[in-house]
Amino acid sequence: MAELADEGLTFHSPVTFFVGDNGSGKPTLVEAIAEGFGLDSYGGRLGAKRGRPNPTKTPLGEVLSLETTAAGSRMRSGPRSKKKGFFLRAETAFQMTENLGGVPGFWDENTAEMSHGEGFLTMFRDMFNAAGFSVMDEPEAALSFTSCLRLVGLMHQLSTTGAQVICATHSPILAATPGANIIEVGDHGTRRVKWDELELVDHWRRYLTNPDNYLRHLIDP
Repeated sequence: MAELADEGLTFHSPVTFFVGDNGSGKPTLVEAIAEGFGLDSYGGRLGAKRGRPNPTKTPLGEVLSLETTAAGSRMRSGPRSKKKGFFLRAETAFQMTENLGGVPGFWDENTAEMSHGEGFLTMFRDMFNAAGFSVMDEPEAALSFTSCLRLVGLMHQLSTTGAQVICATHSPILAATPGANIIEVGDHGTRRVKWDELELVDHWRRYLTNPDNYLRHLIDP
């Protein structure tokens, strides 16, 4: 993370994925980026009436600042109802689907009565329906294979509207979103890679081809 604070990072595409193993720092990174845009690291929408009264920033969020385009500046300025930003954090997303259905400024449907996957997709559909700044931390947590594909379609559609999407993920399905920029996070710092060069994709291919190559090291005969 020191590399990011010192050297910065430029987003070249409408959709950017951060990919890396557990402990690589992806959640820390997306939280700080969300905070840099004015979003609460707890999760939620920009300019919401409901929110923590005095949210504190994460250590990286304290030192990280975002330089936005003119369009990006318009997304986070003006009247509260006109602000266009949303942060989905894995740890608090379920609470949002339980509590925010029907609340003005969020989604109309009662997501508390839906399955987690249906609630997530409803939230995505309604909160990511126009050009804005969307940050997601592991949104695949409640999604099936088919639902992940639907989210890929939604993110790709958003990329044509002038939106900016930042997503941390472990999902090779989401990372395959057409036109997305992929940044691998690890001990090496950050580096831009192609989808088929990701360690994540290589491991999934090997595992699905022959699970025993992995399981034999974990399960006693």
